[in-house]
Amino acid sequence: MKKTDVLIIGGGPAGIIAATTAKHTYPDKDVLLIRKEKEVLIPCGIPYIFGTLENSDQDVIPDTILSKDGVHLEIDEVISVNRKDKIARTVNGIDISFEKLVFATGSISYVPQWLKGTELENVFTVKKNREYLDEVKVKLQHCKRIVVIGGGFIGVEISDELNKIGKDVTIVEVLPHILCLAMDREIAIEAEKVIRARGVKLKTGIGAKEISGNGNVTGVLLENGEKVMCDMVILAIGYRPNSSLAKEAKLRIGYKGAIWVDEYMRTDDPDIFAVGDCVEKKCFVTRKLINVMLASTAASEARIAGENLYKLGVVKTFSGTIAIFSTVIGDTGFGSAGLTEEQAKKEGFDIVVGTSDSIDKHPGILSGAHKQKVKLVVAKKSGVILGGYVMGGISTGELINIIGMAIQNRMTVNSFLSLQIGTHPLLTASPMTYPIIKTAESLTWKVELGFRKEERQCQNGMKKGGISNE
Repeated sequence: MKKTDVLIIGGGPAGIIAATTAKHTYPDKDVLLIRKEKEVLIPCGIPYIFGTLENSDQDVIPDTILSKDGVHLEIDEVISVNRKDKIARTVNGIDISFEKLVFATGSISYVPQWLKGTELENVFTVKKNREYLDEVKVKLQHCKRIVVIGGGFIGVEISDELNKIGKDVTIVEVLPHILCLAMDREIAIEAEKVIRARGVKLKTGIGAKEISGNGNVTGVLLENGEKVMCDMVILAIGYRPNSSLAKEAKLRIGYKGAIWVDEYMRTDDPDIFAVGDCVEKKCFVTRKLINVMLASTAASEARIAGENLYKLGVVKTFSGTIAIFSTVIGDTGFGSAGLTEEQAKKEGFDIVVGTSDSIDKHPGILSGAHKQKVKLVVAKKSGVILGGYVMGGISTGELINIIGMAIQNRMTVNSFLSLQIGTHPLLTASPMTYPIIKTAESLTWKVELGFRKEERQCQNGMKKGGISNE
C-alpha cells in the first residue's frame, strides 16, 4: 500500500494548482497527484490545435510544474474511495492511503440522448484528451464540410479555427444568437457580423433534430426541415460535471450532478475537498446556483482548497463564481463579466447601463489600433457594478478582468472615476478616453439622478406629513 498525506485526483489546471498550493502551504506534507492521462492539455488552448497551433504538442502542460514544487505524479486512475479507512484504489490494483483528498476530476463532454445519429462515424465531441483530438485532426484532413452544433465559446472558437484552414464551416445554435448565454444581444450580434465576414455560416434560432448518414455522417437535419450537408459533425453543446467517483463514495451531490462544497471547498466530509468543473457553482452576484465551467474559476477554487486543507483561513474562502468570459474572432476580442443587462433585469435588479467607445491606442492612427466598446451594468441605487462587457482588440482580455475585479470587490462607478491607471500610446487607450472610466462617467450622472429623485420623493413625503427640514 502506498501512503501520502494529500491525494489529488485529476491532473487538469484545478488539480495542478491544488497540488502545488498544498505543497507550498504545507511543505512538510507529502502531496501526490494521480491522473489517467499521460499528458494534459491546456483546456482553453484546445480549439487552437486545429488551426493556429501546429499540433497538440504545443498545447501540453509540462509536468515540471509539479516536479519542481515537490509534488509526486502517478499515471493511473482512481476507481474507488473508501472514506472510512481513507483509502483510494486504482485501476492497477494499488491502494493509496491519505489524510486529505481533493477531487479535481473535471468535466465530460455532453452528448444529448435525444439527438439521433451521434454514434455515426466522424461525429466528435471536444474531449480534453490529446489522443482523441489528434484522431479528430487526422480525420479532418479528409473532410471539407463541417457542422459545429453549439454556438458557445468552444463552438465559435473551433469554427473560426477550422475556417482558417479552409474548411466549409456551419454553426448550428438553437438560441437566437451565438454567445448569447454570456453576452447581451447587441454584442452577440457584433460577434456574428465578425465571424460571418470571415466565412463561417450561421444557423441560429433553430436546433439540430438529427445527424443523418449511413455509417458515415452525411448531414444534419434541422428542426425546420432544412438539411445541412457535411462530412463531419463536432458537438460543442457543453460539459457535465465528472462526479461519478464522488457519488459512488456517497459524498453530497448538488446542482446538475456536481459535488457540493462549502466556501472553503470542503465536501460534506471534512477531510475531502473538491475543485473545478466537478464542483457546484454559486453566482457571486445573485447567490443562485449556476452551471459555469471556467479554468480561471477552477484555479481560484484550487488555491482556496490547497490553503485550507489542514488549517482554515478566515478570509481564504471562495465567495461565488463571477462568470468572466473572453474570446477572439480574427483580431476582435469579446469579453463579458458578471450579469448581462438581460440577466440583471430578469433577476429583478433596478439597474442603469452605460457605454463608451474609444480606440485602444493613442493616437488612433497608429498601426494596429482597434476600436473599443465598453458597457457596464450598475445597480441604480448604490452604483455597485454588477456586470459588463468589452469589445475591442487584444487588450479586451485584461479590460474585462478589471471589470471582474471591480465586481468581486463590490466597487461602484464612483470608484472608477478616481482610478489611477498607466497608459502608453502603443498599449492603451488615451487617459482622456480610457473606456472603463468614460463609461463610469456616463453612469455617475444616471446613478446620482436616481439618488436625487429618491431624495425629492422623501422630502415631499416629509412635507406632506407635516415635517420639513427647511
